[in-house]
Amino acid sequence: MTVIVLTHCPVGLRGFLTRWLLEISPGVFLGSPSARIREVLWDEVRQYAGNGRALLAYSTNSEQGYAFRTHDHKWHPVGHEGLTLIFRPSSHPSRSSPSSGWSKASKRRRFGNRAP
Repeated sequence: MTVIVLTHCPVGLRGFLTRWLLEISPGVFLGSPSARIREVLWDEVRQYAGNGRALLAYSTNSEQGYAFRTHDHKWHPVGHEGLTLIFRPSSHPSRSSPSSGWSKASKRRRFGNRAP
């Protein structure tokens, strides 16, 4: 089983993929091509994706039973102890280090309403 997901890719690339895969939803292609055809399709996707993003997921004989590849995604696969995981960059701005000393809440708990 092979799944290719395209985002913001040219329409011509979508038409090209429909020769071998079924488009089950806009930009989502599903099929069972051979490994050789899958590699050719993925090379074409990477070449013609333009400013778009692409994801390839396919079944394989591994612990997880599948493997995947990405093209121009912020999230990308990372191997960890035999498993493939997705690394997502932090979307939070870098946080400043916590201030030293007591917080206002802990001062109120410790000293009550009176000032220290």
